[in-house]
Amino acid sequence: MGTDGDVGRTWLRRLTSDEGLPDRAGLPRHLAPVPERLENLGLRFAWAVVAVNLLGTAFGFWYYRFQFAETPTALLPLVPDSPAATLLFAAAVATWKLGRPQEWLIALAFVGNVVLGAWTPFVLLLFGSEFPVSIAMWNFLFWSHLAMVAQAFVLHRIGDFPTRAVAVAAVWYGLNLVVDYFVPVLGDHPHHTAIPVDPDHPVALGAEAHDVVAAGAVTLVIAALVTAMAIGRALDGLQRDRSTAGPEDPP
Repeated sequence: MGTDGDVGRTWLRRLTSDEGLPDRAGLPRHLAPVPERLENLGLRFAWAVVAVNLLGTAFGFWYYRFQFAETPTALLPLVPDSPAATLLFAAAVATWKLGRPQEWLIALAFVGNVVLGAWTPFVLLLFGSEFPVSIAMWNFLFWSHLAMVAQAFVLHRIGDFPTRAVAVAAVWYGLNLVVDYFVPVLGDHPHHTAIPVDPDHPVALGAEAHDVVAAGAVTLVIAALVTAMAIGRALDGLQRDRSTAGPEDPP
């Protein structure tokens, strides 16, 4: 008879196996950095992941409540960047689970979660001592946003990242960059997530706070879009290789 430990290991192996899940083996590690077993676990509990992201979205809107109160109504959709990214992720996974995956939604979720998941920890580290939050809240914000980056790199299992879908993400997040940092739409009101210092506050080498956070956002958007395109090209190459493989060739 098997021991309880054997039963537990068997159960864990089943949960982390790729049985019944989309198979995307073959991507290089820099495009698929999340361990495959962890990807499998996340996909197997997809509805729980959707629920967690919806809770994160609700928390994000609550966190932005003070900035919402000071923002003109027309600009409200441009303010809650991180909650919008987690909402996009929840929608992308939910539509996949319902059998109707949307490539444009997957691309938006990928870029949004990479950009906002990395930008927020960058700002937290840059202005850590200035944030009016407790140490516990600071750590929650830091690690939960890094988790957004990790979950973005599971989306290659449910989408193909075609160029047209990545182009949608490029247009949306490009527009966000313009109105957040470069072209005020209504007066000089900041559209991006508020930072806990004056935008003109000097940081280093003559750069001001606004310039630094803007440079970080631009860099991350470009990096996320380039990565999304690279994933799409790699997946397309793998699909072509499999379709042209001979009957005795490995798949």
